[in-house]
Amino acid sequence: MKYQDDNFYIDRVLSGDVSAYSMLIGKHKALVYSIALKILNNKEDAEEVAQDCFLKAYQSLKTFERKSKFSTWLYRIVYNAAISRTRKKRIDFIPIDDHVVYNYTEDGIVSGIEEIGPEEQKAMVEKAMQQLTDDEGLLITLFYKGENSIEEISNITGLSMSNVKVRLHRIRKKLHDALCVMLAKEMN
Repeated sequence: MKYQDDNFYIDRVLSGDVSAYSMLIGKHKALVYSIALKILNNKEDAEEVAQDCFLKAYQSLKTFERKSKFSTWLYRIVYNAAISRTRKKRIDFIPIDDHVVYNYTEDGIVSGIEEIGPEEQKAMVEKAMQQLTDDEGLLITLFYKGENSIEEISNITGLSMSNVKVRLHRIRKKLHDALCVMLAKEMN
């Protein structure tokens, strides 16, 4: 389904067509759920937070000033709600040990990537993503899957733009290193 610009649906909702809000939900539900899941690490909690946030956004739609995109505003609501939920639970996280990258050259790694199929590549990336912390996974998801700009991610998370850039760089490096380790093991 091809969606209109978010402002089109917002205007319809504000003029009394409440059914237009379902189009906004349909357009943003996958990423709203993904953000909540990355932070909460629990499907049921993520679903509940996502539903609560859509309701809260609907009830606050009159106050949306359109200084940023609707998606940025909505994702900020989700981010804050999910963070609040985690603070209430106080879950302890176990740090992930650093991996040792085997003595392979960059060219050896690149040729190793070419030898495995797309499905194996996808599986390796997913496995490497699982090694990220929840915050790291959230930033990567917002940037690549959500196609949000650095500025939008900054608005959503409350981090400075330079901090977002640095964290994304470090996350990419961490993913690269994890993939190198996996490829080195594959090549043995």
